[in-house]
Amino acid sequence: MTVTVNTVSSEGFRHSVQIDDHELFADVPTTAGGEGTAPEPHDYFDAALGACKALTLKMYAKKKDIPLTGVTVEVKRDNSQEQQGKYALHVKLTLKGVLTDAQREELHRVADRCPVHKLMTTSEVSIETHLSEGAFSQ
Repeated sequence: MTVTVNTVSSEGFRHSVQIDDHELFADVPTTAGGEGTAPEPHDYFDAALGACKALTLKMYAKKKDIPLTGVTVEVKRDNSQEQQGKYALHVKLTLKGVLTDAQREELHRVADRCPVHKLMTTSEVSIETHLSEGAFSQ
């Protein structure tokens, strides 16, 4: 899987984001000089956590025959101290279905074990950036 990001217009900040057969867009907010036409990269970072928690809970519930009919995940961020190395995400789970208290607690625990949550909190991420070579890199 490759993610490819391309500038849409030389004048603005809007970019297309191609992930396999899916196309998304990214922009910066108007307060930062963008047009605000699409989510900014931080939004996708936060959304990845919410989507992972929801999908993990649905898969887990199906596997364990827990009558979970739906999930709503709200992710709010506090990036006020991001420059100091602190980025706080606050997650609110709404579990839908006729669930016992024990099932609700079990799903609550499972939500924090989704792969993206673990990636964000326990993994050392390595990023190497290289310049492309050739005629189109000018």
